[in-house]
Amino acid sequence: MKLKKCVIIVAGGRGLRMGSDIPKQFMVVARKPILMHTIENFMHWDPTIRMVLVLPENHIPYWESLCHQYDFKTEHHLAVGGETRYHSVKSGLKHIGDAQLIGIHDGVRPFVSRQTIEGCFRAAEEEGAAIPVLQVVESIRKIEENNPSRSISLPRTQYRTVQTPQVFQSIIIQKAYELPYSSRFTDDASVVEAAGYPVTLVEGNRENIKITTPMDLEIARLLLNSESYQGIR
Repeated sequence: MKLKKCVIIVAGGRGLRMGSDIPKQFMVVARKPILMHTIENFMHWDPTIRMVLVLPENHIPYWESLCHQYDFKTEHHLAVGGETRYHSVKSGLKHIGDAQLIGIHDGVRPFVSRQTIEGCFRAAEEEGAAIPVLQVVESIRKIEENNPSRSISLPRTQYRTVQTPQVFQSIIIQKAYELPYSSRFTDDASVVEAAGYPVTLVEGNRENIKITTPMDLEIARLLLNSESYQGIR
């Protein structure tokens, strides 16, 4: 039996690192706002997926005007974001309907591949919780807590960088978000682990960058106009 799926797309950024008054998720790249590219990626993967978009309350009218301007008619449900990512996701979880698998994705990651999405949903269906990760390719060092001028080298083979979508069986993610907020919750997997559930790692895709800086925006423009990107979709 095919499990019902939902993706909660969290788009609470205000674009401060871009040096722009326009929040980065609304910036136009390749003829449409970044957030629309992100939403379409999931709809191309599964047209039946339930889509929940979490935005700051004061961004909702602007988003609705963009949907009208760009004739964006992909069905989605709106939820009001909170003070932190944790609170925004908790708000989005109230709109998942009867979905059994819940993905949570950054609105400014428009380049997640269908293979990464599929791998995370499949692993979550089998194991309960799954996140996409990448091997660390550069050397890393740990700064000493009380002496930032001192550091030690760490074995990079033991570390991974984390992406989204992070996908969970609904019963697990709902239970995890009953925990009170903690500053230790840097992503959804950290909430789930705090609730006592293991998390399975899935290979992500290098193109799945989080657009946060002007350089990221330039990379996004290059990717969206490249033939190689069309091949990962």
